[in-house]
Amino acid sequence: MPDQQRDDHHDHSHDSRANTMAAAAYGEAVLPGTLILEDIGSDNVEDDDVKHQRKGRLGIAFWVCVVWLVLVVLMAVLAPVLPIKDPNAIDVPNKLAPVFSEGNLLGADGLGRDLFSRIIYGARVSVTISVSAVVTGMVVGGTLGMVAGYLRGRLEQFTMGAINVLLAFPGIILLLALVAFVGQSLGAVTAAVAFLSIPVYTRISRASTLAVSQREFVLAAKALGATKSRILFREIAPNVFLPVAAFGLIALGTVIVLEGTLAFLGLSVQPPAATWGSTIAEGKRHLGDGIYHVALVPSFAMFFTVFALNFVGDAMRNRFDVRESQL
Repeated sequence: MPDQQRDDHHDHSHDSRANTMAAAAYGEAVLPGTLILEDIGSDNVEDDDVKHQRKGRLGIAFWVCVVWLVLVVLMAVLAPVLPIKDPNAIDVPNKLAPVFSEGNLLGADGLGRDLFSRIIYGARVSVTISVSAVVTGMVVGGTLGMVAGYLRGRLEQFTMGAINVLLAFPGIILLLALVAFVGQSLGAVTAAVAFLSIPVYTRISRASTLAVSQREFVLAAKALGATKSRILFREIAPNVFLPVAAFGLIALGTVIVLEGTLAFLGLSVQPPAATWGSTIAEGKRHLGDGIYHVALVPSFAMFFTVFALNFVGDAMRNRFDVRESQL
């Protein structure tokens, strides 16, 4: 009997603590002298704080990538005023000069043109095409996606139907057709690549809009009588911009590779204009002779730039990834 009484007393005490915890959780009054375990769940909170702190640290690799990207952009913008050689100046006696040779920091190609100058001027083409394509995709595609995702109905069906048709068509084939139709100037190639960038941003923007449009602040603005344009551009757009911009950084690298592919095939900016892809194509002819620097130097420049864009894009996306549980 004493053992039974102790078991009953233990069960009663356990039930009392459970009821007390439940009452405290729901804001009900707790009797004086009742034991309250205030530290329940504190470990999870501390874990979340640690994860948040780690999430906020960008790390030295991030800043190295940022410095590289800033350097590439600055050299591309300031190329005409930099003390470098003419990228198209032919110097036959100096052809295929090795890296770190006198007068050629990164060597020379098969016509004696300075590779360092051609890399910098090739960056101008890559930066111009990639930035223009991404900005056009974000503005045009992002706006189409927001409007379609918020207004829904037939407008959404028509818009997404057209987007799906463009996405279903092989992109490289469509790009080659556009370049062949409009020409191989810098403006024509930029316009063709920008046009192909619109569908992807439309889908991303629409998906983000569908999630944001059901949030409380949007429903509150609608209940207060806000116009559709105000809700779109004052409430939804700021919340859709971050994921679209994070994707835009990664897309910059994709566009650079795409332009390099076109240049390698001879379908980008017409020669003798310097591009990374055309310089790689020039170096390909000398690989059989054991001369690798002509192709490797522009390849490394493209590789490090695309890698830096992807790394920074992923870091920014993780940093600004706001989960529902944190709002």
